[in-house]
Amino acid sequence: MALRAEDGVRPEASSRRSKITPEREREFFDAVLELIREHGYEAVTMDGVAAATRCSKSTLYRQWKTKTQFVAAALRASRRGGFAAIDTGSLAGDLRQVAASLGEVSHGDTRLSQALGHAITADSDLRDALREALVDPEVAALRAILRRGVDRGEVPADHPALPFVPDMLFGVMRIRPVLSARYADAGHMVRFVESAVLPSLGLDEDPGRPPAG
Repeated sequence: MALRAEDGVRPEASSRRSKITPEREREFFDAVLELIREHGYEAVTMDGVAAATRCSKSTLYRQWKTKTQFVAAALRASRRGGFAAIDTGSLAGDLRQVAASLGEVSHGDTRLSQALGHAITADSDLRDALREALVDPEVAALRAILRRGVDRGEVPADHPALPFVPDMLFGVMRIRPVLSARYADAGHMVRFVESAVLPSLGLDEDPGRPPAG
């Protein structure tokens, strides 16, 4: 992957990583990911991150030799725990909670994925880091939720729609900005689950439940 000159290894950069606090490292990671969201991957440079975090460029180069390494580290550090804490006692309730959680992070996650664009198709480390941070934990936890629903007898294990639930949820979250120039917020995601996902699984709505706002 072609990088700008300032994103390569600097002659003055030491091969030994300097010690920085976890809090300062988190500032660096937050800054580079926000700059990518705002300006796109190709436009972000180590100079820009150094300016945004008020540190010397050599400090960044001592930690990460290239922009690609830096961004991959930032993505991996932002890995979330997925939906592991969600357990309402019913599959329908769990899926509503998943939808609301996706809606809460939709703006930042979708912008980041879009901004990385071509870079993740050209660089396998970036692509793997993005999957580890934003995709794999959520998909794994969602599949565990679906398995609990099967174990409770709410949906048959061989139901043809089960394998497509992750595709439906993540797909609508990612595509909404393209189709309507609006991000899929929590309300939109919950309405989608109630109108499309639950019926596809043969799960009836609670008759006394008010519609999602």
